[in-house]
Amino acid sequence: MVYLTLAGAILSEILATTAMKYSEGFSKLWPSLGTAVGYLIAFALLAQTLKSMSVGTAYAIWSGAGTAVIAAIGIMFLGESASALKILGVGLVIAGVVVLNLGGAH
Repeated sequence: MVYLTLAGAILSEILATTAMKYSEGFSKLWPSLGTAVGYLIAFALLAQTLKSMSVGTAYAIWSGAGTAVIAAIGIMFLGESASALKILGVGLVIAGVVVLNLGGAH
């Protein structure tokens, strides 16, 4: 159940960050509200996750997965470049999350 809650936190953060891109500096109402609501949900779910998972592991998964998915969304849908260095960086983030999880998520 803890991983399902964490997955919800990750999804909410991804949706909030994507909405922020479309808020144009918080000058557009609906994307701005989507950003605020998405981050509120993300932090609430992350807080629930921390009741039964270590903060280092939970935050590494949350931030690493969010970073990787947002980078992929930027490349696939927002016209951002897909340089070898950017792909390497995302790979290193994912590798870091894997290494942290080798210690166990408790």
